[in-house]
Amino acid sequence: MGNALVAQSGGPTAVINASLLGVIDACQEIPSRIDHIYAAHHGIEGILLEELIDLSLEEPEELRLLRTTPAAGAIGTCRYKVTADQREDLERVVNVLDAHGIEFFFYIGGNDSMDTAHRVSELAGERGLDLICAGIPKTIDNDLGDQERLVMDHTPGYGSVARYWTDLIRGLDEENRGSSPADPVVVVQAMGRRIGFIPAAARLADPQRDLPLLIALPEAGLTLEELGDHVDQTLRREGRALVVVSEGFNVGALGERHDAFGHVEFGASRRSVCQAVVNYLNDRGLPVRGSARGQIPGTHQRHAFAHVSDVDLDEASAVGRHAVHVAVERGTGLMATIRRVSDSPYAVEYGHAPLAEMANSERHFPQEWIDASRIDVRDDFVDYARPLLGGRSITIPRERGAPRFARLNRRLTEKLCSPYVPQALRKESR
Repeated sequence: MGNALVAQSGGPTAVINASLLGVIDACQEIPSRIDHIYAAHHGIEGILLEELIDLSLEEPEELRLLRTTPAAGAIGTCRYKVTADQREDLERVVNVLDAHGIEFFFYIGGNDSMDTAHRVSELAGERGLDLICAGIPKTIDNDLGDQERLVMDHTPGYGSVARYWTDLIRGLDEENRGSSPADPVVVVQAMGRRIGFIPAAARLADPQRDLPLLIALPEAGLTLEELGDHVDQTLRREGRALVVVSEGFNVGALGERHDAFGHVEFGASRRSVCQAVVNYLNDRGLPVRGSARGQIPGTHQRHAFAHVSDVDLDEASAVGRHAVHVAVERGTGLMATIRRVSDSPYAVEYGHAPLAEMANSERHFPQEWIDASRIDVRDDFVDYARPLLGGRSITIPRERGAPRFARLNRRLTEKLCSPYVPQALRKESR
């Protein structure tokens, strides 16, 4: 019998806590193998600082609320990358886990998180420790896994952000129908860095292609001038246009800022793609009267629980539970996966893949799903993504009219190791 520790890393999703609760529930169901369950406060950074939350001290009703609580406010997340040359950090992680009798380490995150879990697993093996590391997939970008989607069909978090964009485009279309004499063009920027799955989801709002909707994916390779030409053609034909651009669409330098993983933080950069496109369209002039205007939904799209997909929520919970069974039955170095086994009716099965293969993997939007015009996606994508939207609306518990989210006490365990300053934080303090 040993203890379990669960942690989260990277950007949150609307269903990340469903995976967290899935881990907790599955661990509690096997008391003969798992004694105590802890959570790291702010991911791997919390382990380095030895800030471990004792989940046994939390109220059961608060833990139940995790299922309908979005984002990572419950136990915290981080953007701290443990690289291969940060041996001290890796040693510290293993030492903290060993000191607290952790036999099972579950890390919820994307490709960089799987890399960290893989490194910890390898070091523990070198040290001869009984530490089993398991990964739990999470990212709205849907970029984790194999390009052919045979091992990992989609990532928990994507279905809900796809539903968000489906709802958003329907609403923007109604707005634009009314205001088009003054604002014939609406440019909307989607998250996803340089991966096009999120902007592509806009097509799910209009699978019959009745709307004047243009979708500019980073993988399509359009230039700003070519995008402008498509907008002009649509305006001459329809009188108005809805333009969805990826935050990774190439408009030149943005004064980019980068996070610890080396990813561009588009929301923190000096310029936005959306504003660059709006400025370009207005400066070159529209073939109809009025102006282009822009909107950037921002981080709301990844935590808006009102748009959560019931399919996404159920799968996020199931993959968290499955990760525990994989760890107990198969040992260390694996990530729980979701594989599609049927399109009609939609059905998936849960499997596993080596952390080494998932670590730092990056799946791009398939070229064969991009329309020949390069300003739309094909029906193959619609067929793939539509089941992920789900159908049922999830009821959000409310208190005095406001959403009632989980509020954990987050009581930390006694520290058993010496104080430590993470290597990357030492560099920042210089």
